[in-house]
Amino acid sequence: MQMQQTTDATEAASAPVLAIDGARATIRLNRPRHLNRLQPDDLAALMRLFDRVEADSAIRVLVLTGTGRVFSAGYDLNSVAERAASTTEQPSAGSAFELVVNRLEDLGLPTICRLNGGVYGGSTDLALACDFRIGVDTAEMFMPAARLGLHYYKSGIKRYVSRLGVDNAKKLFLTAQKIEAPEMLRIGYLTAMVPAEALDEEVDRVAAILAGNAPVAMRGMKRAINEFARGELDEADADLRHRDSMRGDEIKEGIKAFAEKRPPTF
Repeated sequence: MQMQQTTDATEAASAPVLAIDGARATIRLNRPRHLNRLQPDDLAALMRLFDRVEADSAIRVLVLTGTGRVFSAGYDLNSVAERAASTTEQPSAGSAFELVVNRLEDLGLPTICRLNGGVYGGSTDLALACDFRIGVDTAEMFMPAARLGLHYYKSGIKRYVSRLGVDNAKKLFLTAQKIEAPEMLRIGYLTAMVPAEALDEEVDRVAAILAGNAPVAMRGMKRAINEFARGELDEADADLRHRDSMRGDEIKEGIKAFAEKRPPTF
């Protein structure tokens, strides 16, 4: 499925947009004139879209991307500044953003971030919460928290450390230096790096593979992998899912399809 990239001049800004094509759902950040910087209302919209996608059993894979020349410039700094200037205790904008990113990471279906361009600030964590990140070879990223005087929220730091390693997390957070696509690939931030003209083909290829695999087995293994990465594995529950899979319909179809030398139908 080719992703049509509209220009800043023709695309009206809006909350994130959902498109469904068969087993694939695509959520597109859609404020191109402001580099897809997320507004407070966008966070609630993303939560609703995540719920909708996860509730539809026909959807097997989710792609997250942006309109225009970058993926996202992160969360609106004006909202962060308003929180910093407030003298009353209230739930922070950062807390709301953290909930959205954690919800994305914990989605039951596999997720792909289609990095159509640069990724900055909090959106680096949004992309990192996806299972796969496929980016163009002109992409770049940076995490400016240290320049802004911001101590990043703990689950975001944990995600950086568990997925990229301690040294890379320190480099990105403490130096606040920009890195480019080859370095993003080297440290494991990108799953794959491709020329812009090959981006849709690679995303389509990976999405088709994921959409064709056993959804219940993938959901359980994704959960276990994420729990392992956090050091929070529920061993009893993982063992139960394993035992259930040995008696389930998916393994019956998978073994039958293997014997018949055909793709399985889950």
